[in-house]
Amino acid sequence: MSWRLFSYSLILTALSICLTSLAASADDWRTRSIYQDSPLFALANADKDNGIAPTVPCDTAARDYCGGSWRGVIDHLDYIKQMGFDAVWISPVYSNIEGMTPYGAGYHGYWPQNIYSVNQHFGSADDLKNLSSALHERDMFLMIDVVVNHMLTTLPLNVTASSFEAPQNGSATDMTPFANMADFHPPCFIEDYNNQTEVERCWLGDATLPYADVDTENMSVVGTLNSWIQDVVSNFSVDGLRLSTVKFVSPQFWQDFTREAGVFTIGEVMSNDTNYTSDYTQVMNAVLDYPTWYALVPAFQSPEGNLSALTTVVTQSQQLYASGAFMTGSFLDNHDQARFKHLVPDAALVANAAVWPFIHDGIPIIYNGQEQGLSGGYPPANHEAIWTTRYNNESAEYLAFKNLNRARKIAMAANAYFLITPMEFLETNTNNTLAIWKPPMLTLLTNAGSTSAHWNVTHKLFKPRQHIVDVLTCDVHVADERGGVTVESAAGLPKVGTCCLELGIDLSACRYSCQLQHWRIVLTYVLRVT
Repeated sequence: MSWRLFSYSLILTALSICLTSLAASADDWRTRSIYQDSPLFALANADKDNGIAPTVPCDTAARDYCGGSWRGVIDHLDYIKQMGFDAVWISPVYSNIEGMTPYGAGYHGYWPQNIYSVNQHFGSADDLKNLSSALHERDMFLMIDVVVNHMLTTLPLNVTASSFEAPQNGSATDMTPFANMADFHPPCFIEDYNNQTEVERCWLGDATLPYADVDTENMSVVGTLNSWIQDVVSNFSVDGLRLSTVKFVSPQFWQDFTREAGVFTIGEVMSNDTNYTSDYTQVMNAVLDYPTWYALVPAFQSPEGNLSALTTVVTQSQQLYASGAFMTGSFLDNHDQARFKHLVPDAALVANAAVWPFIHDGIPIIYNGQEQGLSGGYPPANHEAIWTTRYNNESAEYLAFKNLNRARKIAMAANAYFLITPMEFLETNTNNTLAIWKPPMLTLLTNAGSTSAHWNVTHKLFKPRQHIVDVLTCDVHVADERGGVTVESAAGLPKVGTCCLELGIDLSACRYSCQLQHWRIVLTYVLRVT
C-alpha cells in the first residue's frame, strides 16, 4: 500500500509541475474552488505577529485605498490554501485614475486609466509576478479581473463637443493606450437597459464621472486590446481571466478576445435571465451564475422564500447554457452586492445559503470575508479590510468552507463523473426543504430558519441500512430498507452527506477523520482504492 501511495504522490507532483507550466484548461478550472480576493485582503509585511495590522483602520465609507497589496496576499496564501481553495481571483491590476472624485477613489480597481502600467497602490509588476509564482508553487491558479468596456479620466467632459476638455488638444485624452476620442463611442449615457444597442454603445457613469466607452467595433482598438491581453497573460503567468461588464460589449468582441487570451475566461453578465445569459456562454468558457444568484438570495432570505423558483432557474441553466451549469461560477457574496449576512440575521438561513456554491454544478466562488462572517451592506460597506479579523482559521465559517472543499474533492475522487453529472432535485415530502443529489453527495437544505427541519427522501440513493456521514457535523444517518433517508435537523442547519462505506472506508475511521477535521485521510483512502 505504501508503495502505491508513494507512486501516486510522484504522479501528483508531476501533474502539479505540468499544471504550473501549461495554460490551465476549462476542465482544469472545473476542479477548482475560487477565493475572490479584494484589494483589502492583506497589508504587506505589517502583520507578521507584531499586532500592527488588526489596528490599522479602514473606513469603507471613505471609499479610499487602505494599504492592501499583492505582497500581503503572498504572506497569507497559506490561510487561503488551508481552507481548501486552489485558485485566487484578484481585482484589476492596472493603473486607475488618481485622487478623489465625488464617488471616492479608484481603490477597487475598476476605473482604469492606463492599462499598460500596474496599480502602484497594490505593488510593483515584480510583486504581481511574485504572487503568480507563489500561487503556482502551491498548485494554485491565478485569475485576474479585466475591464475593457471603459476607461476613465479626471478631465472634464464636454458632452456637446464630444470631447474631454484637455488643455491643448480637444480630441486628445490622458487615457492609455487610447489617446483620441475616436477610440471611444460618442458620448451618450445609458438610459434604457432593455435596448442592447444602447447598452453596448453608450456610456456608464454620469457627467460628473463618465466611463468613456471603448469602441470595441473599431478594428484598431480590437487589435490593441488583443495584443495587450496576450502580454498580460504571458508576463504574469495568468491562468484565467474574470471579464467585467460583459453585457456592455458585443459578443463578437468577446469571441475574438477570449480566443486571443488563450486562457480560461469567466464573464460577469449581471442579469436574472437565463435566456439572455446563455448567449454569452457561446463566446467564453464560463459565466458567473447571476441568474441563479437572483433566485438564491430571496429563496433563503426567509421561510417564505421561493425554493421552486431556485430549482427552476437551475434547470433552465442546465438546459440553455453551452456547457450546462458546469461552466458557471456559483457564488453567494461578491464585491458588487450586499453580503448575504447583512440581509439575513438568522444563522441557519445563512448557513444553508453558504453551502450552495459547493454543491452546485459550477465552480465554487467565495468572496473574502465570508469565512470570517463579515456582514457589510451594499458597496462600499461590503469592502471591509480582512486584516482586522486576524485571519482566524478557527471561525465557524472558515471550518465549514474547509470541510465543504474537502467533501467536494472526495466526491471528485470517488466518482469520475461527479463534475459532469447534473445536480438533481429530489422530492423531500416536506415544506421549506430541498434535497440535491449529485452522487456520491446528498445535500439537504432548508429555509425554515433556526427551527426544526425534516427531510423524507424516498428515492433509492444508497444501499439498505448504509451509513451516511454529514461532513458539516460528523453526524451519522442511516438509510432505510429502500435506500432512502429520513433526516431531521433540530436547528434548521444544512446537511451534506456522503457514504464512506461506498468509498471503501470503515465508518468509525470516516467519522473519526471528520471529527478531527482530517478529511485528507478520507481523500487518501479514496485515491488508494480508485
